[in-house]
Amino acid sequence: MDIAVIGSNMVDLISYIVDMPKEGETLEAPDFKMGFGGKGANQAVAAAKMGSKVMMVTKVGDDLFADNTIKNLESHGIDTEFTSKVTGTSSGVAPIFVDQESKNRILIIKGANQHLLPADVDRAAGKLKTASLIILQLEIPLPTVYRAIDFGREHNIPVIVNPAPASKELDFDYVCKSDFFIPNESELEILTNMPVATDEQIKEAASILINKGVENVIVTMGNRGVMWITKEKSVKVASQKVTAVDTTGAGDAFIGCFAHFLVQNGDVLQAIKKAAAFAGLSVTKRGTQSSYPTSVELEAFLMSRN
Repeated sequence: MDIAVIGSNMVDLISYIVDMPKEGETLEAPDFKMGFGGKGANQAVAAAKMGSKVMMVTKVGDDLFADNTIKNLESHGIDTEFTSKVTGTSSGVAPIFVDQESKNRILIIKGANQHLLPADVDRAAGKLKTASLIILQLEIPLPTVYRAIDFGREHNIPVIVNPAPASKELDFDYVCKSDFFIPNESELEILTNMPVATDEQIKEAASILINKGVENVIVTMGNRGVMWITKEKSVKVASQKVTAVDTTGAGDAFIGCFAHFLVQNGDVLQAIKKAAAFAGLSVTKRGTQSSYPTSVELEAFLMSRN
């Protein structure tokens, strides 16, 4: 197994809007799409589309979304042995509103994701031990995230923590045990209480985490690019210039692709560059997982951009 994703899945309910309605107002929206999402599932699919062997530890409800979610993961070649149903609970859903500038607003109802527990990590231990990398996010209970970080340390498996959605309850004693901490600029601002409007401010905010003991901080900044900060250096990778249609899931696209190339060759900078291009290409199409390119499409895109 190349990558183990321990995390969330959601069903995306995407409304493409002109304006958000005010209180008591009803407006017509021009389009609607339903798709598969959730930060964990998105990252798993992105890595799988690049060619990684991926397993997912997650929970679905017992509603009409559950079987389709599992089938979707399996259609991408993802191992779902430890994807299980929770009786009497809805699957996770994410109402998403995308405006005409491709900016999005997202609500999440965690549903069955709330029931992914530390015991589920231990239950999957036999297969998790074979993974080369573990990816985590915060749409599942924090104790489960902490158990997975400890599991990685116990078995010498590198761990990526994506602190999304950002939570001030996140225990940095555990974060410091991870190998890569990957927030976007908004999450970095929430976690550090520091401004992030400029590259210099991004470095200063990330340095707070580095000083706490985090080894690698990688900040995704949308069309501003990506910043990789360690104790020794900071490196900025420019974003690919594209015409954005829908930015939903771009951060997850970056993390899944980054994880794939990190496992393949261990070159962090190359993995960041490829992942930035992958994320850039993903925003040129509508949807979340459905917008993620294949490895062939990514390489063709990179060649076209020299």
